[in-house]
Formats: sequence, structure tokens, C-alpha cells
Amino acid sequence: MTNRLLMKLGEELVAAGYIGGKQLQEALKIQRTSGGDFYDRLVEKGYIDERTLAMFIAGQKNLPYISLDDIEIDPEVMDFIPEKVIRRSIVLPIGRNDGRELTVAMANPLDLSIISDIEFASGFLVVPVVSEKSSIKKAINRFYDQSKDAYADIMQVVKKEEKNLEVVNSAKEEVGSEELASAAKEAPIVRLANFIVAEAITKKTSDIHIEPYEDELRVRFRIDGVLQQVMNLSRHLQPGLSSRIKVMSGMDISERRIPQDGRMKVRVEGRTIDMRVNSIPTIFGEKIVLRILDESNLVLDLAKLGFEAQELAEFSKAIQSPYGMIVVTGPTGSGKTTTLYSALDAVNKEGTNVMTAEDPVEYYLKGINQVQMNEKAGLNFASALRSFLRQDPDVILVGEIRDLETAEIAVKAAQTGHLVLSTLHTNDAPTTIDRLINIGIPPFIVITSVILVIAQRLIRKICPSCKAVIPKIPEEKVQSLGIEAKELEGVTLYGGKGCDLCNQTGYKGRIGLYEVFPLNDDVNHLIIQGAPSSELRKAAAALGMRTIRESGIRKVKAGITTIDEVLRVSAKK
Repeated sequence: MTNRLLMKLGEELVAAGYIGGKQLQEALKIQRTSGGDFYDRLVEKGYIDERTLAMFIAGQKNLPYISLDDIEIDPEVMDFIPEKVIRRSIVLPIGRNDGRELTVAMANPLDLSIISDIEFASGFLVVPVVSEKSSIKKAINRFYDQSKDAYADIMQVVKKEEKNLEVVNSAKEEVGSEELASAAKEAPIVRLANFIVAEAITKKTSDIHIEPYEDELRVRFRIDGVLQQVMNLSRHLQPGLSSRIKVMSGMDISERRIPQDGRMKVRVEGRTIDMRVNSIPTIFGEKIVLRILDESNLVLDLAKLGFEAQELAEFSKAIQSPYGMIVVTGPTGSGKTTTLYSALDAVNKEGTNVMTAEDPVEYYLKGINQVQMNEKAGLNFASALRSFLRQDPDVILVGEIRDLETAEIAVKAAQTGHLVLSTLHTNDAPTTIDRLINIGIPPFIVITSVILVIAQRLIRKICPSCKAVIPKIPEEKVQSLGIEAKELEGVTLYGGKGCDLCNQTGYKGRIGLYEVFPLNDDVNHLIIQGAPSSELRKAAAALGMRTIRESGIRKVKAGITTIDEVLRVSAKK
């Protein structure tokens, strides 16, 4: 600070009655002989309280005063100014706007040389706010101490074998390996993000959850349909890790107040894998969920999905029909997409025109015309279906029937020479009929369009590596299945002990449980009469339909899964 500015500040303090004239002269004398900052001399001698001085400077220069005691420091903003400049100038960047302005906490905003240094180093225009110098120093030390801890935390996580993960942008251009290596050295958070994604892919994870809480950052993987905690990281890592993932997926890192969607491609061990990313603001920061769409995990062989012989025969017969509607139902994550894609793969011949309307397109299927919905542009399931009917289709897949308009077009297509496949969200197959009627499709239209309904769940299989015989099951647990204990007499039951291969869960991989409900004349007669789903269920059972629970019991008897798993995913009927 120049002598002129020093004298001006001192005179203003005297005029305002905060210090006396003699105190001003004494502080100036000390400053001239011993050097240092005039600001420090005033505080060290006790002539003025530091907070009072900071608030006085803010008031005189018409600048905001800010307390740094409880402020959360954003690593992304700190990265805009080199550490050596921050420590030398004793400043703290605390935010930036959508333009090129950086808000910086300073004890001495009168020193234009410091502001010039920051602007040169960061490339931003500095917007100063005022705080106590001691508070700024504490905040700087707190941040860099936490950064050291965070670095150690990262190194502890990634000290395992790191996978060679490369990010591919939307134009499918690979980011250079040298650039990635350089970034990894400069920003450990990049190594952590890469490690989490690569580790999830290796473990055949379907979803990655990165969840901030008050004092921790939890990372969970959904493996075989169940979330498992895999990391518990420092809360301080959250802003940097979420920003890194948002950069990788083309999202706006400056927007943290609203949910966002993104998409990215990564290359691991020679395989390119597509990922959908969603962020949502929580009270402790943004939660990030990444859906991994690994085509190597996609099974397109109907015989390998878990159908019993009778059920597979019914389904195979239906998908070879020249027209009619097949509806697959079940909750999110129950494998409906895999079942439908397997059906499409079975009918995908050179002489067949197959078209799909999906939201989103999860996997790309060669030889099939897949259309991604875009609500903002006016492309929804209903409008896509209308266009499909002018595209000479043989087979149509509608991702989901959500409303009457979509349902009406779908059943019309099924009645006019097209095979239509779609999904609904219902708990079982017979209830699907009620759902279609409740949407607004008349019963006589339902029976002339729908030929088959499938309800399904995914159930975990016992890990083959630690599979072992279970000596005895409590009778009450057997009864909770809805069967008598004697039904399992002579049956060898198995369970998983837990091992490294299955992450100590006792389960590895999943298989489907299916409820296949063909609509024949007897069932159609009940539908026309307005019979409730309970009566339809009885009629279907008389025709040989197995419920999801019964399908699960068969797999328990076959040694594929456990009673606990069947109880987890199915309801007694």
C-alpha cells in the first residue's frame, strides 16, 4: 500500500474516532522502521479491534463485509488462483458469477497491486469483499490442510490397481492419454473419479451413487440390484468430485441449484461404455447418480433370461405373431428392457422393419431403427407412434404406455397388422388388464389387441464360489413363502457364505422370475364381463400360469437362489 493511501486510511480512522492522532503517528513510525503492513501494526498494538477495522474499511469503500468462520470453501473456485498467490497475498476466492468475475475476500482491498496480481494469475476480474486478515489466514490453512487430507484419502482409495479409463466426448473423440496423465498429476480428484467409474464397471455395477452428507461423502454401487457401500470419503471431496463428473458428462458446473442430466462415454480395457448421469441438489451438496449401460452385460438370448420351458414357449409363440400387443410389466430395474430387447433380437430379420420409441435409448441394437424421445422438441411416445405408422413397420416397441393417447395409438397399431411391444408399471400380469382399462381403453379393444402379458422381477443368484448347503431352514420362514414345510422335504437348499468374488454378499449375478399370462377365449370372456383382476388371476392359474412367487420357489428348489431373495422381490398371492 502506498504512503498516500496509508495516510488517507489513518486519517479516516482518526476522523471517525477509532484511533487517536498519536496512535496513528506511532503506527506509521513502526511501519517505516520495521516494515510490514500498516494494517498489522494497528491491530498488533491494540489500537483497534481487527473486526472493527475490517468493517470500517468495508464501509469506507462501500464494499461488503463477510465473516469467513462458517463459510464452505469451494475447491473449484480455489483452483482459479495458484496457492502461492493466495498465500502471498493473503486472499481467499469465495465465488464467481456466470461471467468472468471472481469474488475475493481481502483484508486490504486498497492494495491495487494485489488485485492486479490476482487478475493476471486467474484471468478473472476481481470483485473484492472485506474480511479480517486472521480469518483469511485461518481459512487458507484450513482449506489446504483439508486438501492434504483429501489427497491422502484419494491415494488410499486408488492405491489399488488403477484401470486405464479414458473419457470420450460426444463427438467420440478420445481425450489423449498424455493429457489425462498430466491432469491426474495436477488434480488428484481426476484420479478418484476415474477410479470410481472403472471400479464400478469392473464389478458389473448398474448404478453409482455419490451422496454427500454432513460429515462424509458416501459412494455406493448397485450390484445385482442391491446398493452396497464401497467408499466413505472426506466430505471435503464433494464439490470437486461432483464438478469433475459434471465436466465429464457435459453438464453445467456453475449450476448447482437445479437437477441436471448428462451423458458420457468412457473407454475401459478396450471397451467403450455409455453412461447416463443425473445430479440433484441436496441440503449438503449435489448427489450424483451414474447409470452404467454396459452392452457386454446385455443378454439377448431368451433361453438364458430365466424363463421356464412352458413360459418360454408362450413368449416365443407370441413374438412370432404377425400382429397384436405384448405388454411387459414390473417395477424399475426389473429387467423389462432386457426382455424386450431379447424379443426384438429374436424377430430382427432382414425382411422385418423394426422401430422403437425409447426414453432413453439404453443400448444400440444393430439393424433396428431406434428413436430417442425429446419432449422439449415435441417428440413423445404418441407422436413417434403416429410417425412410425407411416414408416411401414412390422414390429414396434413403445418404451412405456403412460397415457391414453399413447395407449390408443398402440392398440390401433396392434389391430392393424403390427406386432407391438411395450411396458407398464403394474405389480402383476392380471392387474395390467385393469390398468389398460383404467387408462381408457375399452375392454373389447383390450381383448382384440393384447395377446400376452408378462410380469417380471430380477432375483439374485447364489454365488457359485461360496455356495454351500444350508442344513435347516426355520419352518416359519418356509411358511412365509405360502407353502408347507413338507413341500421342501428331500430338497437340498443352498446359500452363499460370502467371499471376495461376491463382495461378501453370498450372491453373484441375477436371473428373472416371470409371470406369463396369455389371453385366450376364457380370459377374454371374463374381461368383457368386467371381472376384477383377482378373478383373472384365478382363471390364469387354472390355465397353468405361475405367479412370480411360484417361479421363485422353483428356483429355490433348483438351488439357484434363496428363500430370503424370493421373499424380498415377490408378494404372496
